[in-house]
Formats: sequence, structure tokens, C-alpha cells
Amino acid sequence: MLAELFAAAADICRDRSPLTQRLLTDAAADLAAGGVTARIMAGAERDREGTVPGLRFAGAVHRLVLEGRAPALAKHYPSVGGRPDLPRLWEDALPALTEHADVLRHRVGATVVQTNEPGRSAPLYGGLLVAAQEAARAAGRQVPFCVRLLEVGASGGLNLRPHRVGYRLGDGTVLGDPGSPLVLDPRWTGLPPADLTHRLRVVGRAGCDLDPVDVSTADGRLHLSSFVWADQLDRWKRLRAALELAAADPVPVDRSAGPEWLARQLARAERDVLTVVWHSVVWQYVSPADRAMGRAVLADAAAKATPTAPLALLVFEPRREVDHRFALMLKLWPAGISLSLGVGEGHGTPFTWNVTPWE
Repeated sequence: MLAELFAAAADICRDRSPLTQRLLTDAAADLAAGGVTARIMAGAERDREGTVPGLRFAGAVHRLVLEGRAPALAKHYPSVGGRPDLPRLWEDALPALTEHADVLRHRVGATVVQTNEPGRSAPLYGGLLVAAQEAARAAGRQVPFCVRLLEVGASGGLNLRPHRVGYRLGDGTVLGDPGSPLVLDPRWTGLPPADLTHRLRVVGRAGCDLDPVDVSTADGRLHLSSFVWADQLDRWKRLRAALELAAADPVPVDRSAGPEWLARQLARAERDVLTVVWHSVVWQYVSPADRAMGRAVLADAAAKATPTAPLALLVFEPRREVDHRFALMLKLWPAGISLSLGVGEGHGTPFTWNVTPWE
């Protein structure tokens, strides 16, 4: 079963990260043969698909490389200046896996995948513009609402600054903050169904995570870096810029389960502010019990929302009905608006805006 999950993770990387795909394909075969990978993954044999054990393994191996503890393997990793030689990758990986098996087993068992992909700020930014303007229209206001952003499963909180990021469109226009250290190419097909001349005003930000990453520390930055596929240098550069922005504009992330934290945050409503609950690529990691609790907390808050203190849910999660691509979905209360705003890749770009009912 575990070898099959590794193979499935390798397939996810197809056409996206040849290096990670080859590493996980060879690791799956090694697992099935009872090799060193089986020793590293001991204790994870019954992991479910949503915990992506293969990607945890790949991240642990990448961290060895970033720490300078696997020099023979590093020559294959572009993140440290290497050039992949895929037919020789596993041959050069084996000595490092064998030498550091205990370290790798601990890291695989003690961590969850923490990508905290800054590219997801692009669909988030567009979704917030839509939410602020639709809530204002429903309330009969001429000016979009200010936004209070609450992120569940925030990891290192890198997507809690959507208004501080620049978004360069195909015609050269830059939305958001053109002076930001992080300027994204959102690779949009179409545009958000909103007036893009309106500035997004964010007046409050908070996030929670079961295991938050402190991006102010070297260990936290290294942890997030290890989960970026090493041959995707565009993502690597985005992360470096996002970490620079986080250092200039720190936002702490609370260590807490989502439902309890959300209940505390939603206990107070702010007049003339749209409260937006946001999560991205989190749902697969949440237990059924916490999902039910989270829905109940949100339903209670939605019942109390008013036109002058509205509530929104904005999510970017995979949807089977759109070929496992990721859908950006919006609900607004008390307006009763439910929309799917479009679909894109899991890292946030590219993204296609296409408004349909959220059913």
C-alpha cells in the first residue's frame, strides 16, 4: 500500500518535477523490495493517502541536500546549483539514504507537508476583490468592504499578505503592490469578476495551524524550502521573495486546531468589515470530526452575519469533478451568494476565471 502511495505521488509530479517523480518512482520500487526506504518509512505503513507520505519523504531528502549533508546527491538538485542526471539519481541517493536513515525516519514521522505556496495569493487576491465588492453590492454600499482575513491551516502565514503582493498581468498592469519584493505572474485566463481599479483594503489578519512554521527562524525557512520541488526554480524564487516580505511584515500564526480557533475569532463581528475565512489545500489533512466541527462553527457565525458585518468563506481546494484541479469557491452571508470563481493548478498559477454556481 505504501509503495502504491509513493507511486501515486510520483504521478502527481509528472510533467511538473521530473526530479521528484524519478526519486519517488525509484523509492516506490525500493519500498516494495524491502530496501532502505522501508526502513525510513517504518511506522508509516498505514498512512492514508491524504497525508502524502511520498512527498514527506521527498521533503526530508531535499532538506538533507539543503543542509549540505548529501553532497553526492546535491549535484542533481537545481535548488543548490545542481543539474539532474535522472538515470544516476537513485544510485547517488542510496548512500545518503543509508547514512541518514534514522534522521529521515524521524523527519518523515514528525512532519506534515508544508508547502505554504505563495502563488496561491494570486487566486486569493482576486477572490477577495470579488467578495468585498459582492458583499457591498448586497448591502447597498457604493464602496467595497474592508476585509478581515482569517486563514485556517496557515502554515507559515505566507498568504496572509495578499494586499502586499504585486500581480503582473499580461498587459503589464500590476495589481496590488507594485513595490513589493514578491511580484507574481498569476498567469490568468480571463479576469476576476470585479472592478480591478478598487484597492483591496485588509484591516485585520490572523491564522492558525496545528504545527505552525515560524518563518522568522532559519529552521522554519529551511522547513518550508524543503517541500518545494527542487527543480521548480520559479517556485523557489517565489518562496525566497515571500520570506523577504514576511520578514518586513510579520504576522504570527497561532498553534491551534481550526474549529476552536475559528470559534474564538468569529465570536466578535466588526461593523463595516467583511470577515473572510480562507483555507487552501488543507481539507485533505483535516479529520472528519474537525471538518464537522468547523462546518458547525461557520454555520453558527453565518446565521449571525448582517449586511453591515458580513461573513465569507473562500477556499482553494481540489475538486474531483474538475479533474482534480483546484477550484476557488466563495460563499457570502447574509447575501446567500455561492459561487465557484474558477479553477487552477495547486500552486495557484496558472488560473482560469470562470464563474459558475457553487453546488
